[in-house]
Amino acid sequence: MDVRRRLTLLAVTIAATPLILGGCTADRKDATGSAPGRAADPAVTVTPADRAKDVPVSAEVGTSVSHGKVTGVKLTDDKGKQVAGEPREDGSSWVPSTPLENGRTYTAEVTATGKKGKIAVGRTTFTTSPKSTRQAIRSTLYFAGNQTYGTAMPVTVAFDPPIPKEARAAVQRRLFVKTDPPQPGTWSWMGDGKQVEYRAPDFWKPGTKISVRSGLAGLPIGKEFIGDDDRRSTSKIGRQVALEIDNATKQMSVLQDGKLVRKIPVSMGKPSTPTSSGKMVIMEKHDFTTFDTRGSADPYVVDVEDAQRLTWGGEFIHAAPWSEGDQGNINVSHGCTNVSVTAADWLMGITKVGDLVTIKGTEVQLDQGNGFTAWNVSWDEFAKGSALPVPPGLKPAPTLSPGHPGAVAGGSSPAPAPSASGG
Repeated sequence: MDVRRRLTLLAVTIAATPLILGGCTADRKDATGSAPGRAADPAVTVTPADRAKDVPVSAEVGTSVSHGKVTGVKLTDDKGKQVAGEPREDGSSWVPSTPLENGRTYTAEVTATGKKGKIAVGRTTFTTSPKSTRQAIRSTLYFAGNQTYGTAMPVTVAFDPPIPKEARAAVQRRLFVKTDPPQPGTWSWMGDGKQVEYRAPDFWKPGTKISVRSGLAGLPIGKEFIGDDDRRSTSKIGRQVALEIDNATKQMSVLQDGKLVRKIPVSMGKPSTPTSSGKMVIMEKHDFTTFDTRGSADPYVVDVEDAQRLTWGGEFIHAAPWSEGDQGNINVSHGCTNVSVTAADWLMGITKVGDLVTIKGTEVQLDQGNGFTAWNVSWDEFAKGSALPVPPGLKPAPTLSPGHPGAVAGGSSPAPAPSASGG
């Protein structure tokens, strides 16, 4: 290589060197706007919007955070009183423990902490709406507090008038269920919007504590309605008992913890007034009640003892001394399951509201929503009734048969004031 060529190569190398050095020492940033190796600062977005007016008293404090997590929420009213609450499990918002008050101003302060300990605070001040003039939808929570329920007990909420389909997701977000130990489930709506039920994929485990909140007070429901009230209850699950009734044999099998403990002869609905077949749940128990069907096609009034309701339409298990000769042989009732006085008294002592009752082999099938019918469909079918996404991993345990009443795991329209027809 001659001298001229060597000088040319040296000039190119020297000329290129500053460009390479410049590229290495420049303050490059990643997609977040931060230099490599430097954690991005946390940022917080809070809702309702600052200075928002006419905010519903059902409002939650929305907490959206980037490059960090929420480490504190403080909500105070215009008198400086702090409002109690807790975050949703998914972290999307912070929920006041009680409804806010109408026509009051609140300030929310949300603190987020980044990976390097940096703090960001988001604030908003908003004013709630005056008392609404909209019609309140009446809701009824069928899960009383301080009770011991059977392992098939769903949490049920009924509505009058029904919830429009487009409003069901918003209503469902305000229905809260917590279980201890954890046993997650989902809500499922009846097609007519009159009733929604909550259950887990498998029966509740005995000893489980279930806390429910129906936080609907002031919630806008569609364009015409609001929610009526905020209700809470906490109860526990007792031992596992289930009843199987077979029309072919006219026998009831009573199982405890999956084991047969007694067989009881029964007489069910005659062909003109058949008993429903399906999986239902004991809804309520009465030592004494009166069946009054005056105004129906088959009017009668009769006093009965030891009656356990199975459907809104008036199907019960009850003592029927007048049919003891037919029990185990022929169906003679108006749709109820008749048992002897002795058997009815014994059943009242062993069953609980929330125990599963399975009836098979009759002329008609149980209508969904005619009682607590959460177990009358498969889990996949039940989950389809949710107005919100159901976690895909939420499935029945593979070793159990969740539709079988002995497994140990843990009228067609509902009405807040059910009829006492019976038969």
